[in-house]
Amino acid sequence: MQGPARTSTDPAEADPANAAVLKEYRFSDLASSTYTRDDGRTLKIRAARFADASGAFGAYTFYLQPEMAKEQICATVENCDAQAASLGQRVLFYRGNVLVDAQFSQESAMSVAQLRELSAILPRPGGNLANLPTFIEFMPHRGYVRNTQKYLMGPAALAAQAPPISAELVDFDASAEVSMGRYDTSSGEATLMLISYPTPQLAAKHLLRIDAAHQAQAQAGGANIGSAGSFSEKRTGPIIAIATGPISDGDAKSLVGMVNWEASVTWNQATDNQQARDLYMLILNIVVLCGILAGLAVVAGVAFGGIRILLKRWYPEKVFDRPEQMEFISLRLTETVVKGGSQTGTEGGNPAPRNPA
Repeated sequence: MQGPARTSTDPAEADPANAAVLKEYRFSDLASSTYTRDDGRTLKIRAARFADASGAFGAYTFYLQPEMAKEQICATVENCDAQAASLGQRVLFYRGNVLVDAQFSQESAMSVAQLRELSAILPRPGGNLANLPTFIEFMPHRGYVRNTQKYLMGPAALAAQAPPISAELVDFDASAEVSMGRYDTSSGEATLMLISYPTPQLAAKHLLRIDAAHQAQAQAGGANIGSAGSFSEKRTGPIIAIATGPISDGDAKSLVGMVNWEASVTWNQATDNQQARDLYMLILNIVVLCGILAGLAVVAGVAFGGIRILLKRWYPEKVFDRPEQMEFISLRLTETVVKGGSQTGTEGGNPAPRNPA
């Protein structure tokens, strides 16, 4: 290392021209230094840290160029939480919430391999901070033009990409996120834009705004939103998909038709084994207590019924069912009245009341 590392929390130190973009990606701090080998070759490294992995991934896609070649920065392909690309003496990669831009003074076959050790020791964010936005998984793979996907978190980053619709229609204040990419179709190259909102209701509301703006421009005789050519859009769950470009209407509809949102539930919280055991013991104790209470209820019922039966057998009409405690209420439902005023007796021998009529 040539001298101490230079650090800063100002995004303008990392990229003066795109400081606003880095702020949208929640830039945290920067560290940079120059390294020299014994043979005189140098390596300049600039590492930018962001609040979470989404910010580092977004910044990586922002600086990614179509002509870059994909590289493997992890020791193994399985469970690799990093992406890397190179162009000449430059290697760009992110891992976790850190974006690294490495510039070699001389290109060699070992340039990327020498950065794997650095990649392995980079700190990782914990919990949800290590997760990438899930909606980017709905970007279609068929026809995708390599290295053209952009993940955008604010109006400054969106404006730098010539988007199909404006940041005002996207409405980043509603916690919107955007993913854009270029696709080859049978009639030309198209731009696909996915806008993700927190809820399907918000997505439906913003789709109405986008449709209204598109219809207003069409009626005014102006060009379609974004660029001349076809314009096709649809909503799937909380995602709005928009395809534009100098392609046929059928290809535009086919492109947005490949975007289909499916709800999924994931559990990304680490489970403590002690907590699991405590929960198991709690449920087991509840089941045991219910069994004990049910047993006591059966014993109490049998004891009460058995004692009552024994007392009635040993002491008939002395403890239970004593005659002086027995009451019988008679409703005299068998009494009848004879027409013409004559009275008739009842089954019990009591005279029936005379009918005044």
